[in-house]
Amino acid sequence: MMIINEKLTVNGRTVNNRIVFQPMEGCDGTADGNIGELTERRYMRFAESGAGIIWFEATAVCKEGRANPRQLYLTEENMDTYKKLLQNMRRVALEKFGYAPLIILQMTHSGRYSKPKGIPEPIIAYRNEVFEKGKEDLPYHMITDEECDALPEQFAHAAQLAWQAGFDGVDIKCCHGYLFDEFLSAYNRTGMYGGSLENRIRLYFNCIDAVKKVLPDHMIVTTRLSAYDGFPYPFGFGTSPHKEIDLTETEKILSGLQKRDMELVNITIGNPYLIPHINRPFMGGPEDGETGVQRAVKITGELQKKFPELKLILSALSFKGADAVDFAEKCLEKGYCSLAGFGRMTFAYPDFYCDFLKNGELDKSKLCVKCGNCSKMMRAGGVAGCPVRDKEVYLPLYKKYVGV
Repeated sequence: MMIINEKLTVNGRTVNNRIVFQPMEGCDGTADGNIGELTERRYMRFAESGAGIIWFEATAVCKEGRANPRQLYLTEENMDTYKKLLQNMRRVALEKFGYAPLIILQMTHSGRYSKPKGIPEPIIAYRNEVFEKGKEDLPYHMITDEECDALPEQFAHAAQLAWQAGFDGVDIKCCHGYLFDEFLSAYNRTGMYGGSLENRIRLYFNCIDAVKKVLPDHMIVTTRLSAYDGFPYPFGFGTSPHKEIDLTETEKILSGLQKRDMELVNITIGNPYLIPHINRPFMGGPEDGETGVQRAVKITGELQKKFPELKLILSALSFKGADAVDFAEKCLEKGYCSLAGFGRMTFAYPDFYCDFLKNGELDKSKLCVKCGNCSKMMRAGGVAGCPVRDKEVYLPLYKKYVGV
């Protein structure tokens, strides 16, 4: 039996295989943060995938932390809609496979990518010349220590709503340049949230502790963590003044997570806004996507061998195309990871794992073609989906927003 099809236990919960559908934002919720028609369609398709874990997309913990007007935002008023969707997802999966996936909610504050009303945008942890190149004169709201102090309670409240809605766990998001990830490189920020590593991880760990305090033991508390941002020191995490990649502080964070009984960590790298070739299928740029996959495997593999008790998820696998599942199996066999994460592939080809189980291979006519049009559509102010493989729904929307 292939490892990728084997069960795994995470914090006492059974994961029925090693396939993880990564958090892919659709930007198709309602103005009040509720699930939209396209949101429901996407997750019901995911429910028929056979994946062991479905990592629900970035969902804001507060209005000012939303990345766009259609980003999901779980509240008391819309919780019943989320609850119904989760029930329907589990029902469909149980009928088809005899098991339901674990469903993790990614909780986020979008930081410098947030678009709040009434205050200058974005909300930043510190002034970063890499992000702000050419935009130095734009207004920024530097989040205050007092505003940071209020976030653990907001994350705890969101986690309680996730529990009541029926999620199996929550992810305190710390990746891709969003608020908590940006604090990891706040070397030059003053005050209690900047400077030393202890200060730079204070907000992140405070929110984790607050979340764990209010949740029952059966709820999984996890995180998606950028192990390496890909930017030069001091404007990115995981980089030293003398080395391109330095995982010293990443390892200290993983040690801190382990001490908090967090068994599952979703490892990622890079920043999809400025350096998309680092962590996902991308054609063009200074290097090809193959190099990005190799980098992700190297970093995740080093961390997995250093922390064998943790269950680490490997990202960036969609670029491997028809060989993606076989490649993931090899990574599992070599101990480079414990689970295999797929992102862009889920937009283009949500039933890829079913096809693999049935035929022993993927259908090349359904694969992600690595065009990046899903992101291009989102960056243009639209929703995210695959206008190539799911063209009946998304090609008209791509033409509407992108204009070609």
